[in-house]
Amino acid sequence: MILANVRGRLRMQDFRLVALALARGDARRRARYEELLLEQGPDPLLDEPGLLEALLALRTLAVPSPPLFAYVAVRHALRAAAVDDRELADYLAALLLEFGDHDRHTRIRRADDESYGYLFDIVEDLTGLDDTGERGLLLRVHLGNYSLWFAGLFPDFIEARRTRKGGPDLPYYDAVGRQGYRLASQHRLAERFGVASIYRSAAERFPTLRVAFNRLSDRVFFRNVSTPEKILRNL
Repeated sequence: MILANVRGRLRMQDFRLVALALARGDARRRARYEELLLEQGPDPLLDEPGLLEALLALRTLAVPSPPLFAYVAVRHALRAAAVDDRELADYLAALLLEFGDHDRHTRIRRADDESYGYLFDIVEDLTGLDDTGERGLLLRVHLGNYSLWFAGLFPDFIEARRTRKGGPDLPYYDAVGRQGYRLASQHRLAERFGVASIYRSAAERFPTLRVAFNRLSDRVFFRNVSTPEKILRNL
């Protein structure tokens, strides 16, 4: 199960790199940021406007660790969309890291016999399943996770498939993803595992989260790719 634990993976060298990036070569500014870190903890630095751009602009041998970059990228994308929720950002950063690992996005957990290439396959498996058990929860969550991952980071692929083959559009992914997270939040195990509030928040804000991921995809992950759909999204 994916958990909101990326912030907990960050280490002192990550925070020192944040101070270095924000200072942009100014030793006095770097000292001030390091002092702020000691006085107030890492969150004010991680929320500092311009941090994502500063990390992308680093030209040193030191590079952001995957947890640092994922958390900052997601946190700043969500804040730009007026979603100021650190726990949700932490969870979605974990989703980004987890699903970015080979074919993990096709499975409800790392070791599972079933793989899912389409939302319909997940829905079909949910139908008639005894959803009171752990698999029922994981399938519900995967419906939300897969929808957000795919529609958030690969909207151009979805649009191309819709045009060529009549596949579903982005609002369809919004509806299915929202339903997946909503159902997951109501599962009896969600409260036990302490993730029900995260799923509820994701369900309530799903279209906003998807648009935030679209912008992250356009501006960070596929910044050098140009399509008509991307141009329209960024008008």
